Amino acid sequence: MKRRDFIHRTACAAGAAWIHPTAFARATSALPALPRKFSASDTVTLGKTGIQTSRLAMGTGTVGSGHHSHQTALGIKGLSDLLLNGYDHGLRFFDSADSYGSHPHVAEALKHVPRDKVTVLTKTWARDPATARDDLERFRRELGTDHIDVCLMHCLTEGDWTERYKGVMDVLSEAKEKGIIRAHGCSCHSIEALRAATKSPWVEVHLVRINPVGAFMDSDPNTVVSVMREMRAAGKGIIGMKILGQGQLCTRQDEALNFALGLNLLDAFTIGAESQSEQEDLIRRIAAA
Repeated sequence: MKRRDFIHRTACAAGAAWIHPTAFARATSALPALPRKFSASDTVTLGKTGIQTSRLAMGTGTVGSGHHSHQTALGIKGLSDLLLNGYDHGLRFFDSADSYGSHPHVAEALKHVPRDKVTVLTKTWARDPATARDDLERFRRELGTDHIDVCLMHCLTEGDWTERYKGVMDVLSEAKEKGIIRAHGCSCHSIEALRAATKSPWVEVHLVRINPVGAFMDSDPNTVVSVMREMRAAGKGIIGMKILGQGQLCTRQDEALNFALGLNLLDAFTIGAESQSEQEDLIRRIAAA
């Protein structure tokens, strides 16, 4: 399939700026070596869900809100081609959300790959059961698939969310029983919500904001890592996000990647690239960590 090369845009916001290979080699050689080698295309299992996918998820929501993101600005063909380029490099994890507006873009990519070879994750802002049911039906239509691998409750902030939104949790549990989704969980945007998620046996997959400087995180790195250890001890699937601090670490990418990989807590992590060159540079950096 013909792949289109995109113009390099806003590398810092995407968190995967391209540099010359020679400079790349110099930068990575100065960092301490990790105890083992990693690859973006490594096959990982998300906690106890049994879902196997690639270590690197292709994010579609850099600065994503209002059904728009830096990635959806590429257009349906542009973002679909970017996802397919990642697939050609061994990436098997499509990270989408209703608020990013990226479902049609993922749907286009899914037309060109075996459905059972990729993991599709999406997120709902539903806070009541009726909206959650409607979302699941609409999401599957928009994605062009009969099932969703991982569906998360998006951007939870309340410390009592497991009680306040139990109706939504019940809808997702029922959907899992029916095979509409394979796993459920949440993304949290406060330390209180994150702690509540860790204590909840309902949460099978966590999307956790983590990087070495605390950029766009729920608390300082040490605090978040301590909570992540509790998640790991409970056998939960952990996917890292904000690995590059939403662009704040655009000049310290290797440090951020070494930090994420060295934690030995993340099953996978998601990073949004905006071009094939950024995506391929990120894959090289992970291999060199």
